Amino acid sequence: MLRKILSISGRPGLFRLVNQGKNMLIVESLATGKRTPAYARDKVMSLGDISIYTNDGGDTPLAKVLEAVREANEGKAVDIKAIGGEKELREYFATIMPDYDEDRVYGSDIRKIFQWYNQLLEAGFTTFVAEEEAEETASEE
Repeated sequence: MLRKILSISGRPGLFRLVNQGKNMLIVESLATGKRTPAYARDKVMSLGDISIYTNDGGDTPLAKVLEAVREANEGKAVDIKAIGGEKELREYFATIMPDYDEDRVYGSDIRKIFQWYNQLLEAGFTTFVAEEEAEETASEE
C-alpha cells in the first residue's frame, strides 16, 4: 500500500507514483495534486521500504508504525506542536512503539513519521497495513 507513496529529498510533502519513464518518475503531490517529474539524481524513497530500528536489533516496517499511530490516536491527526519538544515527542512515541531503539531513532525521525502520518490522513488514507500483511502477522502470532 505504501510502496507507491514516495518521499523525495529536497521537496516538501509526500508524492504518489503515477508513472515510470526511462530516466524519470512522474509523481503527484498528495497535498496539491500537481504532477512533476522526479529524475534519477533525486533521492527518491518509497515509504514501503522504510523501517524503524527496534531494541532487539531488528526493525519494524513503517506501515506497522503508522498503523500503531492511527490506533493510538483513534484515526485522528497527531498535533505535533501540542506534544512539545523532543523529550515529550520521544515519550509519546514510546507509548505507541515501546520497543523502538532510542539511540538510533532520532527526534527528527519521529517528527517526520508524525508529519507523514498527518499528510497521509489528509490524503484519505484510513489504513496503512494491507489486509494480506495483517493476516500474515496474525497467523505468525
